[in-house]
Amino acid sequence: MLHRRPPTPVDWLVAAVVGLFAVAEEVSGRSMAPSREYLPLWVAGGVVTAVGVLFRRRAPFGVLAVYSAVNVALFALLRENAAAWQFYTQLVLLFTLLSEVRPRGVKAAVGVVATGAYVVAMMLTSSPPAGWGDVAVALVMTMIAAGAGLAVRRHRVLAVLAAERGELLAREAVADERARIARELHDIVAHSVSVMTMQTGGVRLLLREDQDRERDVLTTVEETGRGALEELRRMLGLLRGPEGGGTVPQAGLDRLGDLLEQVRAAGLDVRLDVRGEPVPLPAGLDLSAYRIVQEALTNTLKHAGPTRAAVTVAHRPGELRLEIVDEGPREGRAPARGAGAGGHGLIGMRERVALFQGTLTAGPDGSGGFAVRAVLPR
Repeated sequence: MLHRRPPTPVDWLVAAVVGLFAVAEEVSGRSMAPSREYLPLWVAGGVVTAVGVLFRRRAPFGVLAVYSAVNVALFALLRENAAAWQFYTQLVLLFTLLSEVRPRGVKAAVGVVATGAYVVAMMLTSSPPAGWGDVAVALVMTMIAAGAGLAVRRHRVLAVLAAERGELLAREAVADERARIARELHDIVAHSVSVMTMQTGGVRLLLREDQDRERDVLTTVEETGRGALEELRRMLGLLRGPEGGGTVPQAGLDRLGDLLEQVRAAGLDVRLDVRGEPVPLPAGLDLSAYRIVQEALTNTLKHAGPTRAAVTVAHRPGELRLEIVDEGPREGRAPARGAGAGGHGLIGMRERVALFQGTLTAGPDGSGGFAVRAVLPR
């Protein structure tokens, strides 16, 4: 709950200031009014007020209502001038209330009315009688406290909305990337099922006439494959949406040369280092590795511009390691990387690595550049 939080260091500081101000003003004697009768009680009242200020954010309405009611009653009974600390405390409590509750709620309205009653009672019991200048100063200070509270409340609401919107956009970005990955992987699966079905049909045609049982089994496998292929095509249609096109050839690490030529033409000086003995990779892993390199180089062009970069593909027993490191923006170009850089590049890389239970690290490399390192189990 918003109002159940414990006092913060700022709360302790404000309460200490109010308590010290109240005690100092009462003990030293007020400059514009005679000294209090029952001085120890007023000093104790200042201390109690400081405690209320300390916990004002836990129950902003309750603290303000009780403080206003007690002070209005004291003004009516004692007919004494208000001390400065009393008025300033009222303003602090009004600010806190309007910064915590809904502006159009009942508590906000009652708090404003209670503060108005406090100001009226303070002016009516003033001695000598308060002039129009005093009334104007009191009203202006009250409006400043109320306006500041409303501004703080609005700032908090906008901050919460911005955080929620950012979280929603992040979820949408993840969903978009997962859908794109799913489309690519479904293309691979559909192609594999199609090849399997055709090969099954080819084997069936090669059977002898007396191999009826084998022919029936292969026919069943072939029909099942065609049914699965049809369902996969329906799923691909749903994933692509109305604007989706047909199946396109899927890329893999064997097409890294073409990718590097494209980014070189865009101004990126990139070199490729392949380590270890390349081995055939599962189609989904091969595609994901290619996409990770592609996204990393695209991000380099987008955020660092024409610069130098190095791509390392390391084939190791049981895993594939990818490293894409750039040198950062060249002299005269401001770096553009940051949380607000936009795009789904890193999100897509994380999703692809997570799909294969791999690991991904991405961030500045300490020399002004940016490094992306991925480990994909095979």
